[in-house]
Amino acid sequence: MTPTLLEIKSAGEPVLRESARKLDRAEILSAEVQEIIGNMRETMYKAPGVGLAAPQIGLGLQLAVIEDKTEYMKDIRRELLAERERKPVPFHVIINPVLHLEESSDEDFFEGCLSLPGFTALVVRKKRVRVDCLDHKGEPRTIHASGWYARILQHEIDHLHGTLYIDRMEPRSLCTLDNYSKHWKDAPVAEVRKRLRKG
Repeated sequence: MTPTLLEIKSAGEPVLRESARKLDRAEILSAEVQEIIGNMRETMYKAPGVGLAAPQIGLGLQLAVIEDKTEYMKDIRRELLAERERKPVPFHVIINPVLHLEESSDEDFFEGCLSLPGFTALVVRKKRVRVDCLDHKGEPRTIHASGWYARILQHEIDHLHGTLYIDRMEPRSLCTLDNYSKHWKDAPVAEVRKRLRKG
């Protein structure tokens, strides 16, 4: 069956502010949910994005798809990739995830969202996390993640509880992607925060 591209809901849609419900194993294995997963995967690729949660397509389900492709990193300087600990992450599905913030430092980087197109802002996240969840076959899985992958997981799991990155951002850092590219893209985060404080 050919996947269907889905509409990504933008900020303001009530579903993005609601807590999603859990799925049981029978639901996960159903043709309907398997089709949703396939459609979400293609929609994420088309956007393009590194993650997509079910509420973003209008479904209040604790389900998200994730993949960070090598090609998404080709225009990012090596130093920035190293600073963010950003590496390719293969496609996978997380269902009914439980997030555990591990003892680690906080990291502060610009973050965007497919439900807030055209904008980005500084968001503080934990550097290391553990996620207990089910996979696309309804099997238990534990994920240990650090760096950018940990950020993706935190971002997508927030979606399942009605939280957007703008709830966690440094308000003064919110900017269009054009202005991010012009003014902040290559600046160290400490320098960005220093300049923003001058106001």
